[in-house]
Amino acid sequence: MNEHIYVLDFSYEVKNGTPSVYIWGINSKNERCIVIDQSFRPYFYVVPEERSGAEEVRKSLLRRSLPRSPILAADPVRMKFYGKPLEVIKVVTQIPDAIREYRELKVEGVKEVLEADIRFTMRYAIDREIYPFTWYEMNIEETERKAEPQVDRIYNLKSIIGRAELKRPELKVMAFDIEVYNKMGFPDPKRDPVIVIGTWEENGGKEFVMEGEDDKPVIEAFVNYVRSRDPDVIVGYNSNDFDIPYLLERGEVLGVELNLGRTANGRPNKGTYGHFSIPGRLNVDLFGFASNIAEVKIKSLDNVADYLGVMPRSNRVNLEWNEISKYWELKEKRDLVIKYNRDDVLSTYLLSQVFLPFGIQLSAITGMPLDQLCMASVGHRVEWLMIREAKKYGELIPNRVEREYSPYKGGLVISPRPGIHEMVYVLDFTSMYPSIMIKFNIGPDTLAPRECEDCWEAPEVGHKFVKEPPGFYKLVLQRLLDERRKIRESLSSITDQQELRILDERQRAIKVMSNAFYGYMGWIGARWYSREGAEAVTAWGRQIITDSIRLAKEMGFEIIYGDTDSIFLKGRKDRLQELIEGIERRNGIEIKIDKIYKRIFFTENKKRYAGLTIDDKIEVVGFEAVRGDWCELAKETQSKVIETLLTTGDVSKAVEVVRSVIAELKSNKIQIHKLVIWKSLEKDLEEYEVTAPHVIAAKKAIKMGYSIGKGKKIGYVVLRGSGKLAERVEPYFTADQRRIDIEYYVTRQVIPASMRVLEGFGVKEQDLTTSSRKSDITKFFS
Repeated sequence: MNEHIYVLDFSYEVKNGTPSVYIWGINSKNERCIVIDQSFRPYFYVVPEERSGAEEVRKSLLRRSLPRSPILAADPVRMKFYGKPLEVIKVVTQIPDAIREYRELKVEGVKEVLEADIRFTMRYAIDREIYPFTWYEMNIEETERKAEPQVDRIYNLKSIIGRAELKRPELKVMAFDIEVYNKMGFPDPKRDPVIVIGTWEENGGKEFVMEGEDDKPVIEAFVNYVRSRDPDVIVGYNSNDFDIPYLLERGEVLGVELNLGRTANGRPNKGTYGHFSIPGRLNVDLFGFASNIAEVKIKSLDNVADYLGVMPRSNRVNLEWNEISKYWELKEKRDLVIKYNRDDVLSTYLLSQVFLPFGIQLSAITGMPLDQLCMASVGHRVEWLMIREAKKYGELIPNRVEREYSPYKGGLVISPRPGIHEMVYVLDFTSMYPSIMIKFNIGPDTLAPRECEDCWEAPEVGHKFVKEPPGFYKLVLQRLLDERRKIRESLSSITDQQELRILDERQRAIKVMSNAFYGYMGWIGARWYSREGAEAVTAWGRQIITDSIRLAKEMGFEIIYGDTDSIFLKGRKDRLQELIEGIERRNGIEIKIDKIYKRIFFTENKKRYAGLTIDDKIEVVGFEAVRGDWCELAKETQSKVIETLLTTGDVSKAVEVVRSVIAELKSNKIQIHKLVIWKSLEKDLEEYEVTAPHVIAAKKAIKMGYSIGKGKKIGYVVLRGSGKLAERVEPYFTADQRRIDIEYYVTRQVIPASMRVLEGFGVKEQDLTTSSRKSDITKFFS
């Protein structure tokens, strides 16, 4: 029979020496199901040495066949390697993990082994052209459903007919978060109990709370609840690094099996990118998506939820980690801990509503399962997309090679005109670098020798690329950009809001992926690496920006700033379209008005500005990326200064903002949590040669019995006293606010943060500390 299956994930098992691939999905009746395929076998490619014949190598391989996983076939095939024809031997075996053994065998006549590091389930999905979060029509046969796996239907696959267009099913999403009782810093699962596990789904939440001193029932109840609710997706925040490994180890101590999956052995297992795979469910750590939000420096759950507006910090219970155990010990305050957990898990669920639609489209584009994708780097996401595309074009996948980093000249940055400017237009080249890669056919497979005549030659650097045939990068990027263009053209005619959101997320995901190709090509860890290609892309980019600026000036526009693929300018709005058409005609790359700022200001530093758009949004670039050892008060003050300058254009009012903060500091009206300086411990404490403040603070915390080590953050404050700064720091959770060194926070925190913005307007440090309102600072417009 034929059935439509919406694919979620892949896994496999080996039973009686036969691998079975499990396609986890949802059928057209909204039932959870597995489609089992036992027909697929693992394989890899062998490249014979030039002096050795393919037949001799084939015979040598067959002689080395492993009894536990014999070679089923070793056939010569014609493929392409970096675009050039190559005869290789496709070696098929029985057991997936035997590939590693074959890869290590020393077989005479073998030059190289390729594609031996492609994981079996990914190999299957690539060869069968199956992508997550996509509907497929399959010819299947239903089989008997047993107690395990925990699904409604089990099918055996006969064949995959092709993609189908059905409405996306609603996924069952469950968020979870744990609280741990510990009085000694970082929790130890061998010692410290889990006091609360909170969950949240579409219709509300449920908590599992420890009664007495035994947390075994808490974990057992949570496991049973997950299996009874049967979510498709489990979401957490930093759950791959904390919640799941903690529950696993704590479960071992208590004798609780953390069976969260849909199989009899549904225990989470550590995967390639640091994620935990849960059989039959997608375990998504939202921290992986939040880590890409550059504007949020301390990416705690409450900070990210506050920044994205899903749960403002002012609307929730905020507890420091060291307060949880204290509150738990007081029965009258335990409800605060439970409410704190509830706010955390609700924040996690709400963040999933923000991140998952985009993540689902990234997964559907790259082919990476969502639980892997959320933790993988941008480079790895691009690479899996490339691996998928390589199969379509008959390209062999190169092995990873260790390389030394070799720097090259980047994009052109035009020095800004410092000061405040009004009505500034930002012209942005649409997908400049991908467009350059397509136009000039750039890639490692198209790089030509210097004597090539009918080639594209990059300015400045002189690298040449053949015009024909189209290279691998060009083929892939052209397909992506064509799809994005078609989606964007269709958006205006779509009335269904769910479909509109899905397509908008998809075009955004395509944009993110296509813009990452240039960076991937220049990444030394890339399989399809090309330093010459990356260098050529930036060279052509610099030429295009320079030529565009020349034309803008000829037409009477004033250039305020330029950065890589955008130009900030002032001039007659009625001539903007004429300028855009002229640039496109001369360079063959699309350009558009990206933003219009009512007011924007620049310092003398490149890549540092702030602007107020015509729809009254404040955008800040560069200022937020200040020193990591600044306290929240310093960052808050800087933000207020920026906001004041943009909304009023009055430098003197911005100065008054700083004076007001300093006055509050000196009156002890600032809460201590705003004075905490956070710093990560990148090494073990004994490896530090310099006695930096955060190292001293960590050592003091350890001496008091707290557990703090490599990879963790330590928060400290600076106290009054004599001696060096490092000798006057104290962990914030043990510090007495009455001893805070106010002068340090004024002169070394608030003033420097503010001066990064104000120094470009002629403001001096003494202007911020004087009590007089008389000042020679006036409104500063360029």
